[in-house]
Order: sequence, then structure tokens, then C-alpha cells
Amino acid sequence: MNRPPPYFPQNQLSPPDENRYKKFKFVVAGLILALIGIVVGIGVGIFYLVRLFV
Repeated sequence: MNRPPPYFPQNQLSPPDENRYKKFKFVVAGLILALIGIVVGIGVGIFYLVRLFV
């Protein structure tokens, strides 16, 4: 008889981290700010590159 044991625990062994969502929000906010900074930097670079040749 190849049957699994009758009970598998459904919960985690360690309790979830209380600050998990706060850390996730900080990471997402940091990524968004970095992306905005990159886009602004590209825009400024294109502006000065166009201004150089005109």
C-alpha cells in the first residue's frame, strides 16, 4: 500500500514575518524611483545630445 500519511500540516513551521509587506513596499518604491531616475536621465541625455548637434 503506497498511500501517503493521513495528515499533512497545512501551516508554515515558522510564523510569517511581521514586516514582510513593509519591506516589499520599500523595495517596490525603490524600484519605481530608480526607474523614474533612469527615464529622466535618458531624457536629459537626449536633450543635451540634440542640443549639441543643433
